[in-house]
Amino acid sequence: MSQVRLIETTLLVLVGAVLLAATVNDLARQTGVNHRLSADIATWRHYTGHHYHDLSVDQHLLGENSQREVVCGNTRPGPPKASPQLCLAIWGAVVDGRRTVQGGWYLPPHLEYDVRAKRYGCFGPGARGACPQ
Repeated sequence: MSQVRLIETTLLVLVGAVLLAATVNDLARQTGVNHRLSADIATWRHYTGHHYHDLSVDQHLLGENSQREVVCGNTRPGPPKASPQLCLAIWGAVVDGRRTVQGGWYLPPHLEYDVRAKRYGCFGPGARGACPQ
């Protein structure tokens, strides 16, 4: 009976250790992502000189696990997407709370989604192939 209890206790401790390790790993990963996204927003604000709060950050457009984001925001004050949008392709290390703008493009107002065919004014090496030809 005591040997069964020892096995059960050992298994419970092992399961608990695995769950603890998974939780710590997930929290560390999410903290890194949040730090990077905050830096992306600060980068867009610094680059444009606009301190808007309604910015969209797309983590999937340039590759889901690429750590390359696209941040879009209005070029003029107003409700989100009410004026042309400036989208910046941002990646690299966080330095002084910001990352490097690798390129970007503009989107017309009132566009629900970032559609390649509607992009214009592409700039920078990070925007290669992003605009229609």
